[in-house]
Amino acid sequence: FASYYGDHMVLQKKPSGAVVWGHGELGAVVTMTLSGAGGLIIMKKTAQVKGPSGTWTTFLDPMDGGGPYTLTAEQGLENVTLRDIYFGDVWLCSGQSNMAMTVLQVANASQELAAATRYPYVRIFAAAPAHSDVELEDLERIDLPWSIPSAENLGHGNFTYFSAVCWLLGRSLYEALGSPIGLVEVAWGGTPIEAWSSRRALQACGLPEDMGRREGSQSSLWHSACFNLKPALCFAPPLSLALSSSTSPHQHLSGPQMPSVLWNAMIHPLLNMTLRGVAWYQGEANAFLHTDQYNCTFPALIADWRQAFHIGSAGQTEPLLPFGFVQLSTYRRWSADDSFARLRWHQTADLGVVPNARMPSTFMAVTMDLGDEHSPYGSIHPRDKQTVAHRLLLGARAVAYGDKDLVFQGPYPTRAILEVTRGLLNVTYSQVLICRQRAAQAFEVCCSSQASPCRWLPAPVVAVGSHTVTLALSGCGTLVLGLRYAWAEWPCDYQACPLYNPQGLPAPPFL
Repeated sequence: FASYYGDHMVLQKKPSGAVVWGHGELGAVVTMTLSGAGGLIIMKKTAQVKGPSGTWTTFLDPMDGGGPYTLTAEQGLENVTLRDIYFGDVWLCSGQSNMAMTVLQVANASQELAAATRYPYVRIFAAAPAHSDVELEDLERIDLPWSIPSAENLGHGNFTYFSAVCWLLGRSLYEALGSPIGLVEVAWGGTPIEAWSSRRALQACGLPEDMGRREGSQSSLWHSACFNLKPALCFAPPLSLALSSSTSPHQHLSGPQMPSVLWNAMIHPLLNMTLRGVAWYQGEANAFLHTDQYNCTFPALIADWRQAFHIGSAGQTEPLLPFGFVQLSTYRRWSADDSFARLRWHQTADLGVVPNARMPSTFMAVTMDLGDEHSPYGSIHPRDKQTVAHRLLLGARAVAYGDKDLVFQGPYPTRAILEVTRGLLNVTYSQVLICRQRAAQAFEVCCSSQASPCRWLPAPVVAVGSHTVTLALSGCGTLVLGLRYAWAEWPCDYQACPLYNPQGLPAPPFL
């Protein structure tokens, strides 16, 4: 089998069929047998080993969720048997260090680790960090083979395995659905979206293949920002980073930051897998690199991954593979830099909420209210991953599993009406509003005689109704050219943004 098959794994259940593949002797016929309790044969499949890669592929008939099953591949007198196999939903979890944070690192870690044994049907797998200049057919290394969760393998260390966000989401999905869940972690700290993107996706956004060698000051700024956090916070080992001792603006991206190298080594080998969904937590690196291209590179990555997994699984992974992601949290409390705010906006393809026309079948966890200034892993790594996972779960249930009655996103403005004579702006929202922090200066209006540059001034909240917020426009007159909300690197205190819905979901930022 391919190196990521193993005992205890979860394969995708019906209506899709799982894809099974492996290596063999060129021209040989491999017989695949799926057996149930007492050795009862459920199905047999045959496949021929083909060149030049010497691989074989077979497709299992769609199976109901459950198990355990045994999977055997035979080639002549040789055979390999995998045991304790279950069918359920397989989710891929990818991104940078906030996805790589282990259960050991989150709030209430000891309690979370102690609860691991209650979830033997949530199975976990973690690929080892690797990068490659060419597309690989198999993973180079594995950090955690398919395993039943335990306190040890959920808290192996810092920024290694197993991903807290991935685990907490998978555990919650199991509780909600009642069928096995397979979780595949493929994450590496400090990596930009360009490294996770295929060359096709980058070209779709007009980014040159050799951009990592021509970055200039942006890459230097990003390296500086990363290393000024705290040692090892941006990058999970192993990582070799070629940095010159100078502060030259011509320092280059290298190693796992280079275009397509993580796609090549960590995503391309998995394309035959049948998936139910993807969870993505990445973007901090792009607050310092190609920030204003993210409104293209992120939708392009989603579309490209979907197409690649659909083709790689011979159509078993659905074309609009559900794709959930975490909107950026916070970094520096008093920073005047708006790169985090711009990146949050670009994560929605500049449309504010998802799913939208440019990003169908997606869902988002807003986390700008989960700042953790005293996190021992740096403020860019907040420890409240339980709330992150809960908000992802709501989106997954609504978008991936079709729960139409579930509220999974916070209130968003539908219109704004200017009362010129009173100097007020009435903003109408899509949902009932709960105001937790009325004094916060979260709203700003653009007051200027010309569109650029905009002169942004605070617009204090003077009234909050069930669906409306009334803002004062003192000093702005009739020249209101724009309105924005929570447009800051650290826009609000912990779970105390100004606006939420009754379900406790924060209103997302907008411009």
